[in-house]
Amino acid sequence: MPECLTAAVRLRFRFRTGGGGRDTSFEKQSFLTRIRKFNPKEVFTWQLAKTLAMGQGLASLICGTAISSQYLASDFQVNTPMLQSLLHYTLLCVTYTTMLSCRKGDGNILQILRRRWWKYFLLGLVDVEANYAVVKAYQYTTLTSVQLLDCFVIPVLMVLSWWVLKARYRTVHYVAVCICLLGVGTMVGADLLAGRDQGSTSNILLGDGLVMLSATLYAVSNVSQEYTVKNLSRVEFLGMVGLFGTAISTLQMVILERSEVTNIKWSWQVGLLFTAYALCMFALYSWMPVVIKLSSATSANLSLLTADLFGLFCGIFLFQYKFSALYLVSLVVILIGFITYNAVPTPTNPPTSASSSSSLSEEGYYENPAATESNFTQGEAEAKREEEDEKQLRREQWETMERKTSATGSSQSAEDEEPAVECSTKL
Repeated sequence: MPECLTAAVRLRFRFRTGGGGRDTSFEKQSFLTRIRKFNPKEVFTWQLAKTLAMGQGLASLICGTAISSQYLASDFQVNTPMLQSLLHYTLLCVTYTTMLSCRKGDGNILQILRRRWWKYFLLGLVDVEANYAVVKAYQYTTLTSVQLLDCFVIPVLMVLSWWVLKARYRTVHYVAVCICLLGVGTMVGADLLAGRDQGSTSNILLGDGLVMLSATLYAVSNVSQEYTVKNLSRVEFLGMVGLFGTAISTLQMVILERSEVTNIKWSWQVGLLFTAYALCMFALYSWMPVVIKLSSATSANLSLLTADLFGLFCGIFLFQYKFSALYLVSLVVILIGFITYNAVPTPTNPPTSASSSSSLSEEGYYENPAATESNFTQGEAEAKREEEDEKQLRREQWETMERKTSATGSSQSAEDEEPAVECSTKL
């Protein structure tokens, strides 16, 4: 009888208490089981390779914009960030806004403007000012400060994604972000050792504030972009940003850069550099939503951390920068952090109410009607897999307890809880 009662108590303690009822041996076995079942083919997938390649393509485009801007500033004394922004916003407007104008139904530009024009106006304003603030910061602070503080976009993105997009991060994601930031720190250290702490120091506090403001605005823009391309349409986002970005940048250029634009000494080299900058930015804006839809805004920005390194490698040949082996170390560290971040998906929670999902369907044109469901597939599959592993471990511990009980001469069955309960009741 005492043995029967003991078995019943163990069963109740095992299956009817909360997480505090588990012993450490169970958690250790769960951790060891996950390590034992680790399959590298599940991590290094074709999607990861595609995301990595596309992310580095975006970084190379940013490198192209930096090189063309530096040539304009150093060789031709042209400092007109709003004019450069106006060119690529105009290309977006001509391409994607025209596509929206040719649509019919809810995806038409008139329907979009009638329902949510003010949202895209604010989004265009945020995007324009983010580009302007970071360029303006170089006039007041150093290159090192810009490179370090520009990474502020990553934690802001994660907070906004957690709040707005309901992304749920795990420990591995935070570790991966720290690894990427460590790579950026290595790059900045290499710059200091090479004597590349360039830039003005006229008002460091103002310059650093502009960089952090730009990073925050970029985070808001990227989170809005991820929501739009995954729930509505990539063409809608680019068309509306191109439309309002063109209007806002034109007005701001007339107000702030009228004298600088009139003083430009035009030549075929200047025109070629402006064209190169505009095309690189147009390609960057066109491909960025594809990468974000494939992964996330945070993942895309982690891949962009290598843009400065690509610029440094090009500067070794174009601007006679000093080479340092730390640049290669920084590149490897950032890529390791990026792969680690994308190795584990970040599941997102579905809308909490039916009204939120119905409001999305009323918003307008969907590029992919099943987009709101496909975002959660990977997270749900992984959660189900972990639940099955946990059940398997509990089953193994059950069998172990059954063997121990049978060794002491107990006639209690280890697969049926009710006889144990009846036995304890009779006692």
